[in-house]
Amino acid sequence: MDIFLYSVIFIIGTLFGSFFTLAVYRIPLRKNITHEHSFCPNCNHKLSFLDLIPILSYIFLGGKCRYCKQKIRPRYLLLEILSGIAFVLFAISIKLSIFSCTLDLVAYLVFGLLYFASLFIIAGIDKEKGYIEKSVLLFGYIIETIYIIYLYIVAKDPSIYRYVIYLIIIAILLVLDTAILRKKIKNSYPIEVLLLCMLLVTFSGEAVTILSITFTMIIIAIKEIIQKIVGLKHKKATDNNDVNSKSVIPIGYYLCITNIICLIITNYYIFAK
Repeated sequence: MDIFLYSVIFIIGTLFGSFFTLAVYRIPLRKNITHEHSFCPNCNHKLSFLDLIPILSYIFLGGKCRYCKQKIRPRYLLLEILSGIAFVLFAISIKLSIFSCTLDLVAYLVFGLLYFASLFIIAGIDKEKGYIEKSVLLFGYIIETIYIIYLYIVAKDPSIYRYVIYLIIIAILLVLDTAILRKKIKNSYPIEVLLLCMLLVTFSGEAVTILSITFTMIIIAIKEIIQKIVGLKHKKATDNNDVNSKSVIPIGYYLCITNIICLIITNYYIFAK
């Protein structure tokens, strides 16, 4: 029965993964992500149900659009698979089982997966566009607020005040960013990273967030060292603007990925007790 449960969660994860690719593409363009029908970005042909089945459609279509035969980037398939795996690993990490399921566990699973969804989209947009989308951050904050209300009303969590303090800090940062900092600071990316860190710490806690930041710094340092060794930074002579655009490090992308991994690993040990 648990295998069936995890299979369903994997399928749900792949469906979310398919949605993530759509969201990462449309949100920066300010296009509708819920009501507008999916279409091929190359030929603009509306996709049918058979074109939108996660993983299977990509395999059966040979990685090409059914209508214009343009190759579909493998990242779509990869993201669907990784999303399904991440969802299953999260369920396993909290020891989810049909035979020992509680309301609190189900609530943590649901809000945790929605939290993962916000991180996947934030990571994708930051990797592609080089900024952290505020609207997705806001979605994450709303999810966390609803979960905090649940913890207060239903679970009677004694540490509820810690979450409230985090939400107050987030509200202050958002007001400062909108009213003051955005007008005076040309590059708002550091503020966006700070807002993302507040999203991480509110849901995953201080320890997991510190681990995520630490591993992010290590990954970035290793990446920079490797780039210098192989000479990728100075491979071609380019103008200053091009160099600057290529040298931007997607910190938000790495923070989201490391946070998902760290949360799953720490959950495994916490729920094993």
